[in-house]
Amino acid sequence: MSLKNLSAKIKIPKVLKNKLNNEKICQIYKEFAKAVSINENFIVAVSGGPDSLALAFLSKIYSIQKKLKVKFYIIDHKLRSESTIEAKYVKKILNKFQINTEILYWQGKKPTNNIQSVARTKRFELLLSKCKKLGITHILLGHHQEDLLENFFIRILRGSGLKGLISLSKKTKLQNVTILRPLINQKKDNLVFISKKVFDFYVKDPSNNDEKFQRVRIRKLLNGLKKDGLNQKKFFKTIENLKKTNDVVNYYVKKNLENNSFFSHTKKHLILNDKFFKQPHEIVFRSLSDSLNFVSKKYYSVRGKKIDKIIKDIQNSSFSKSTLGSCLVEKVNQTVIISKEH
Repeated sequence: MSLKNLSAKIKIPKVLKNKLNNEKICQIYKEFAKAVSINENFIVAVSGGPDSLALAFLSKIYSIQKKLKVKFYIIDHKLRSESTIEAKYVKKILNKFQINTEILYWQGKKPTNNIQSVARTKRFELLLSKCKKLGITHILLGHHQEDLLENFFIRILRGSGLKGLISLSKKTKLQNVTILRPLINQKKDNLVFISKKVFDFYVKDPSNNDEKFQRVRIRKLLNGLKKDGLNQKKFFKTIENLKKTNDVVNYYVKKNLENNSFFSHTKKHLILNDKFFKQPHEIVFRSLSDSLNFVSKKYYSVRGKKIDKIIKDIQNSSFSKSTLGSCLVEKVNQTVIISKEH
């Protein structure tokens, strides 16, 4: 589709159309639209950074083209004194481009440790709550290539397995909501270009330079490795190969869950037969993790070492029952029953 036909077809407002006339932005939009490829209403998470502002612009165009309803949300974590002022200013800027945005506030006591992880959890809780209220099943996030690279190395330091190493993929599932990262193959420079060209603005978060955060330290390490010849193209090829391997594991996890588990809708518990635990360890590990998430309805999975321990306990003849991930896990003869902890 030519640029002229694209603009004519979607009938976008002049304030947006003028920006789309830029050849580079138009090409990025085409790649974005191909990556999204949905025909359902969706939510967009906006932070004010260049990646999320670019996402907001591209998502607005896509929603007009596809005649979809889109909701834009800024999460104000209130972790910095200026965060509320910034959120309101970002909202004001976006409104000028007919990108109507709502601010969601994280109320309550703030953590002193593991701040970024806790904030990420709260952010998803707020967005998933909106999805449930509005009946929406898709959330778009602005992660890009550099985020993928950083996440890989952070997971290595945490001792993550295969699933963890490739966890930041283009599409993931949380409860009944699909998380889409349509910019995951875009370089951050491209998103900075869109933010400057469209909005002439983006927020510079001071925490991005604070080395008390692991992600910032990893980012600086990677910048050094790039200077020493880190080949990003080969790196991303490695991740793609790992994803293919992960798909194979997921296939057998699905089979294990289908063949060796049963959910009782009357008693609201999940029953696992003895064959469930006779698969290779990685299959059992993921199957049990998915089972706990299914019953508890929690966003984040239980930590790996805790799952490893309970698998060993279950395989021990003396195991009776235990609690894990807001679930009660009981063993009756050779059957394991998982129910929500009260």
